[in-house]
Amino acid sequence: MIRHLHIANYALIDKLDIDFADGLTIITGETGAGKSIILGALSLLLGERAEVKAIRDGEQKTVVEALVEIKDRSLKVLFEDNDVDWVDHECVLRREISVSGRSRAFINDTPVPIGVMKELATRLIDIHSQHSNMLLSKSTFQLSILDSIAENETLLTDYGNAYRELNEVKRQLNEAETTLAQAQRDEDYIRFQVSQLQELALQPDEDKLLEAEHKKLSNASQLKEDLWQVNNELDVADNAILVRLSVVEQRLRNAQESLTELQDIPQRVQSAIIDLNDISRSVNTLIDTLNDDPTELARVEQRLGEIYALTRKHHVEDVNALLQLQHHYEDQLNALAVNDERIEQLKQEFMQAQIKANRLAEQLSSRRQIAGQHFAEELKRLAKPLGMKNLSLEAKLSRVELNASGCDQVELMMSFNKNQTLVPVKDTASGGEISRVMLCIKTIIARRMQLPTIIFDEVDTGVSGDVANRVGEMMADIARSIQVITITHLPQVAAHGNHHLKVYKSDQAQETLTAVQWLDEEEHVTEIARLLSGRDLNQAAIDNARSLIQSNKKN
Repeated sequence: MIRHLHIANYALIDKLDIDFADGLTIITGETGAGKSIILGALSLLLGERAEVKAIRDGEQKTVVEALVEIKDRSLKVLFEDNDVDWVDHECVLRREISVSGRSRAFINDTPVPIGVMKELATRLIDIHSQHSNMLLSKSTFQLSILDSIAENETLLTDYGNAYRELNEVKRQLNEAETTLAQAQRDEDYIRFQVSQLQELALQPDEDKLLEAEHKKLSNASQLKEDLWQVNNELDVADNAILVRLSVVEQRLRNAQESLTELQDIPQRVQSAIIDLNDISRSVNTLIDTLNDDPTELARVEQRLGEIYALTRKHHVEDVNALLQLQHHYEDQLNALAVNDERIEQLKQEFMQAQIKANRLAEQLSSRRQIAGQHFAEELKRLAKPLGMKNLSLEAKLSRVELNASGCDQVELMMSFNKNQTLVPVKDTASGGEISRVMLCIKTIIARRMQLPTIIFDEVDTGVSGDVANRVGEMMADIARSIQVITITHLPQVAAHGNHHLKVYKSDQAQETLTAVQWLDEEEHVTEIARLLSGRDLNQAAIDNARSLIQSNKKN
């Protein structure tokens, strides 16, 4: 419930602070005094669009702030999900509009998206105006009425979860079927590519090894000749290097006996001889391994040709890239079998999710059918004292495909006269009748929806006399369990109020501003007398006002 409302720099309001109380608060005032301006400011907290033209002083921002009492602890989840501090029993909603048109929303001084503030505020405050009557023609609103009467909140949550699960499984199934269909279309092509690649039995880096082998085979004869000459110079020829070095070593050893300065030179020559002998043996081995067989060369060239052909075909650089491509194709073929199994699994999951969602939708539908009957009876009972004694009503439910609300579509069928065929509510009622019907509906669902505050904006337009008094009684009845604020021009309605707030225009030196005054008991009587008599306030009107108030207190 609203405890305090602060409005600054909005339309005709410079600065306004209003404290609200429990029960039924009446707001009256001359036409144009600013009653709707106050509601317009409050609507900003419910996510309504912010208009720059509503900023009174172009050099300051507009601020609307409300201290709201919270009794529903289930709202704590909304605070936690949006990193907003939770304070037991109350919260502060604030909306700011800058001169540039930028709008900002805050909950407990934490910036939040407008949508988050709207989600919270609409669960705390319900503003009902004549414009809200259009809701009655909307199937979604009609369905929400039945769900409220049937107390379907928990069941709707369960169904919503089941419906989302059904859609998610359906999405996965469609995606898997699309992927499988695409893979099946490409299956023959992929199998051919895999077969061609597997037939080659490629090995990592094979192309590089073959290129090196090809280079050896292509030059085998010349290489053998060169290596034979090297070996001949080292060891085979009569004057070979190793023979001459052996002579050098022997003479150095002989000289070393007399020439100690030679030190380790003979040993160094001996080491060179050992190294050259090893080189000679290695060269001999290489000569034996060199293959100058044209058949082997042709085999290597053919293998390289096959590899090069595939790299060109697949636009890759080397064997390793071909192997990666082969693995990719093989994975695609394996996925065909896996996807097929996955699809069967998803079909089973979809069937189970569908059964669950249908079962919950059927439960919702059954409860709505019963609620529709109770709703029709209760609405006729409440409408009768409001001048609609011949009202007939049926909540007509029809089946539709599963959607976020279940499997039902509802249409309220009404008639306001005897022996009149029931027709959709949007085609039958006058504006005044619709307002009274909506008031009855709000009365029925107010307690069930657990709205802390409901605000009526001149919904009593077009009624008078005893009907007006009945409207006031109905609002007072709602106010016994929740906070009700109503803007009215009817003394019969105002006389039911627990509190009275008068909105008026205050002339300042340079401008006219909207002001608010809380009325005490005597002022409350005087204001109702003014509503009864108009400008010519007299004692008879005052006595009539007292009588009207006293009569309501007795009831």
